[in-house]
Amino acid sequence: MTILSPTSIDEAVAALADPAIQVLAGGTDFMVEVNAGHRRPDKVLSLRHIPELRTWEQLPARDDPAHVRLGATVTYTDMLQPDLAQLLPALAHAARTVGSPQIRNAGTIGGNLATASPAGDTLPVLAALEAVVEVASPLGVRDIPVATFITGPKRTALSPGELIVAVRLPLLDGHQEFRKIGVRNAMVIAVASLALAVDTRTRTVRCALGSVGPGPIRATEAEEWLAGTIDWDRPAATTEAPDLAYFGRLVAGAAQPIDDHRGTAAYRRHAIGVLAERAAAQAFGAGSAA
Repeated sequence: MTILSPTSIDEAVAALADPAIQVLAGGTDFMVEVNAGHRRPDKVLSLRHIPELRTWEQLPARDDPAHVRLGATVTYTDMLQPDLAQLLPALAHAARTVGSPQIRNAGTIGGNLATASPAGDTLPVLAALEAVVEVASPLGVRDIPVATFITGPKRTALSPGELIVAVRLPLLDGHQEFRKIGVRNAMVIAVASLALAVDTRTRTVRCALGSVGPGPIRATEAEEWLAGTIDWDRPAATTEAPDLAYFGRLVAGAAQPIDDHRGTAAYRRHAIGVLAERAAAQAFGAGSAA
């Protein structure tokens, strides 16, 4: 096996002219397949030695709200650091649930996107925040909204020769969180997951679901209903348990779950509704968020 280790994005993109080459970021998914004998690439392109992919920065607001730009090899551990976690708390919540410390040290935001697993923990957060994926090719850099980047289970809109270089996420003014259910409390693949993000500036609610469809799903009907129900000047005073239960049912109705070895479709649909109800209670200070 030949390992290529470029030190710049341009070098990495040039190497992708070879269609047989396999990109390696953290390797937390890819190496599982190699060790199981399912993958035997002849050439691997390691992104470890490209410094600009490992950094993040806060971009000032111009016409749009301020954003955070994460390089593609920013790790889950990086997402937990206080400066970044304060800006993107839901992403930190999701990163905290991923695997063991060793996995969090290796796994990357770009790798989670490129793998496009329906159970990818950061993907509902990226969908709820309406993230934009930056991809580079010999033709330059293009932006792909995350809503159209993931096209199906383990499928993306990446064209041959393109490389994920960064993800941009807007900074919202309001509560945001990630919730997840698995067969145990830690180091587990999600049976159902949910990201909720509130933006008091635009008076909107964003809710995205994971592990209950072929990719992250936005519960748009539920979002619009809850945003229209809230008295944004006194949200806790006007959000009651029946409202939250109805929101949960709307979210459950948006799910597209299947039966598999981790859970039944019926259980997933029920679980995602419970997660939604509890997340909304936490966001708007009503009822119990246990």
